[in-house]
Amino acid sequence: MLPILIVEDEPNIATLIEMALEPLGQPLVVAHDGEHAADLVETQKFDLVLLDIMLPGVDGFALMQYLAPTGTPVVFLTAKNAVADRVRGLKLGAYDYIVKPFAPAELLARVEGILRHTGRRDAVLHVWDADIDPDSRTVTRAGRAVELTPRELELLLVLVRAQGQTLYREALYERVWGLDAEPNPRALDLHIHRLRRKLGWEDKIVTVPKIGYRLLKNET
Repeated sequence: MLPILIVEDEPNIATLIEMALEPLGQPLVVAHDGEHAADLVETQKFDLVLLDIMLPGVDGFALMQYLAPTGTPVVFLTAKNAVADRVRGLKLGAYDYIVKPFAPAELLARVEGILRHTGRRDAVLHVWDADIDPDSRTVTRAGRAVELTPRELELLLVLVRAQGQTLYREALYERVWGLDAEPNPRALDLHIHRLRRKLGWEDKIVTVPKIGYRLLKNET
């Protein structure tokens, strides 16, 4: 697994991108200008580059032309939302063009999809005795289909992507229900209870008192 390079001159936005991609469990490297990004690409390989356009010095379009021969997938992540800019970015070879402001959950889903599409990430997640396919949104356990609601599946994916980490209840709720949703801790508890029962994971999704929940890591 190679790092993902984030080329973003605004430190706060770079931090937000890092937080959004944290569930991938993949190394993240940040460059705040095009020259630094070019230096990094010369010395190491990346699975993906998230690239702003309006950068000090070398802009994103120029850097994209420099990156193209490396074959590294590039996603433009920028405030420039004109159709001409989108067309230009895609014609230069970008896999996607995402306009700021972005929803962290959508950014995570798009990045994960590109990593799978380019063979840099497994299409199916194998966790304990379950196989989870984020693309087809299906879950099987011991070869039998497990019927989950959309929110149950989203909650499962968040837990799986952060396997072994304790997640705060508030963070779990925001990732699954959205930042604008009215907090409802009982709804989260109910979904956790149903996930445990449907998957037979009563001993694998652990309650961390006064904090949240954690999906235990596979023993092998």
